Amino acid sequence: MPELPEVEITRRSIEPRIAGRTITCVTVRDPRLRWPVPARLPRLLAGRTVQRVARRAKYLLLECDGGTLILHLGMSGSLRILERQQDPGRHDHLDIAFGSRLLRLRDPRRFGSVLWHTGGPAQHRLLRGLGVEPLEEAFCGDLVYRLTRGRQTAIKPFLMNQAIVVGVGNIYASESLFGARIDPRTRAGTLARTRCERLAAAVKGTLNRALAAGGSTLRDFAAADGRQGYFQLETFVYGRAGEPCRVCGGAVREIRQGQRSTCFCPGCQR
Repeated sequence: MPELPEVEITRRSIEPRIAGRTITCVTVRDPRLRWPVPARLPRLLAGRTVQRVARRAKYLLLECDGGTLILHLGMSGSLRILERQQDPGRHDHLDIAFGSRLLRLRDPRRFGSVLWHTGGPAQHRLLRGLGVEPLEEAFCGDLVYRLTRGRQTAIKPFLMNQAIVVGVGNIYASESLFGARIDPRTRAGTLARTRCERLAAAVKGTLNRALAAGGSTLRDFAAADGRQGYFQLETFVYGRAGEPCRVCGGAVREIRQGQRSTCFCPGCQR
């Protein structure tokens, strides 16, 4: 699933190409996504200008005059910018045209979503319960310390709880905890303030490294220009179960937490 770095890379890829441009046509080939694409969407969008492309958690927000198009890439979705008309593939479900330029949604598993909202996007039912953005200044050691107080859950599922912190998926949670030298099984509420400071810094550092690497291409992800990310080639623990730790040389271990795999180094993470 595209996580925060991949969605942010997509945002950065498409915003310079569509911000300030007027939508001339919308083509919906298959409305059967996670929620049906509104039948009125082509009529609603035609003639509107995209003022900017924002992101909230893993949602892309095409802010137009009079409303916001909320996009989610689901498990396998991607957006591509095409400078000329190309025949659509089997999984190319939606085109938004800006004259000859196209923004095309591809979603093989159809878990993505395309929704139109006329109010403030922060009040949409999918967005209003979301937690703090980990790349913003407000996400700091003091905030992590306050959020973890009284929490009995392990720190890794805590990091992946979108109502607390947004966009930190499995790969980035594992890598962040390695960077902070924290065992993923540690109860969140037991972390001292200094460890919370290390964790906040590690989350930001991990996400910024992923952004610099173009994200992680694990299945279908590529940026809007087709380039794939390579962060998965630089991981310290994720996907490296049984291999030697790049720091201490001990074996990386894999366990299950909340039905997800967790990789960590018992020698480095306490």
